[in-house]
Amino acid sequence: MGGGVAGASAGYFLSAVGGVTLLEMESAPGYHSTGRSAALFSEYYGNRTVRALTAASRAFFMVPPPGFTDGRLLGPRGVVALCPHGAEERFAAVLASGLTTPTPVREIDADEVLRHCPIVRTGWYSRAMFKPAAMDIDVDLVHQGFLRGIRANGGTVVSSAKVRGLERRGGVWRADTDAGEYAAPVVVNAAGAWADEVAAMAGVRTVGLVPLRRTAFITDPPDGMDIARWPMVADVTETFYFKPESGRLLVSPSDATPSPPCDARPGDLDVARAAERVQEATTLVIRSVKHAWAGLRTAVPDDTPVIGAAPDAPGFVWLAGLSGYGVQSSPATGRLAAAAAMNTPVEIDVDPADVAPERCF
Repeated sequence: MGGGVAGASAGYFLSAVGGVTLLEMESAPGYHSTGRSAALFSEYYGNRTVRALTAASRAFFMVPPPGFTDGRLLGPRGVVALCPHGAEERFAAVLASGLTTPTPVREIDADEVLRHCPIVRTGWYSRAMFKPAAMDIDVDLVHQGFLRGIRANGGTVVSSAKVRGLERRGGVWRADTDAGEYAAPVVVNAAGAWADEVAAMAGVRTVGLVPLRRTAFITDPPDGMDIARWPMVADVTETFYFKPESGRLLVSPSDATPSPPCDARPGDLDVARAAERVQEATTLVIRSVKHAWAGLRTAVPDDTPVIGAAPDAPGFVWLAGLSGYGVQSSPATGRLAAAAAMNTPVEIDVDPADVAPERCF
């Protein structure tokens, strides 16, 4: 249940061993969080478990299975992380964490910052680091590859299939949806911001998911500058980031505002804050916003994905709380959810207890 990258990845791996029906409530899969991703693959991002899931996904993205895609899933980008004055303790913690990754971060001086991105104001920050292994990820190619694989293996993707009722009878889960009734011995709950609602509908204990709104917008780059090779630029206190996007700049205030499950919309104040912060940290003049949007990154309090069989409901598997890490970790999280659905082991360097739903109770 859920046709975003989480549900699509689990369906992809399950379709290799059994019948899969993917139910998506919108008219097309990927409408919500997947389609509004910042599109960055970063093994520096998140806690220890998240970084392990991302690292376990790299090989899949670098060399996808035959037939998965005709395009390149990852491309060079990098991240310059700036330390605002007064945030040196936070900078030191991020730097120490980044030194433990497969491709370590390195501290850089003001000259190198300007070589990477010449619009950064040198006096705005006290220290800076570069994260060389962060990469762009083609979200649409990844998502469509998973969906294509489901169909190629005989599975079905059903859109406009919002679940209205879900119950287990005679050892089988039965879902009443806008597209008809569907039945299966195992349900994978990959409903994103709606995953707790799906669980409650089924009489399964919820895990305390909180959808968090994240705003972004597109604006023009400085006149006459070639921005194609600029890295993402962010600050370590997470008040903004910007990166090249199709010849323009994608800007975000890195907001995380609690929200009910919904079709998230950008707030004018969030857009204004992002513009103000970026203009303070750089020489960029934001004259207009070409397009603004918002998405929901849904998390539990420890900001770690919830993946595994529900302890209180046979045949109910969680794949939720992926926060902002869903796309970059999708091969690993999809494999974990598929293994939980099949009750088989999977070789990923993650302790199942660290992602198990019962840790949230």
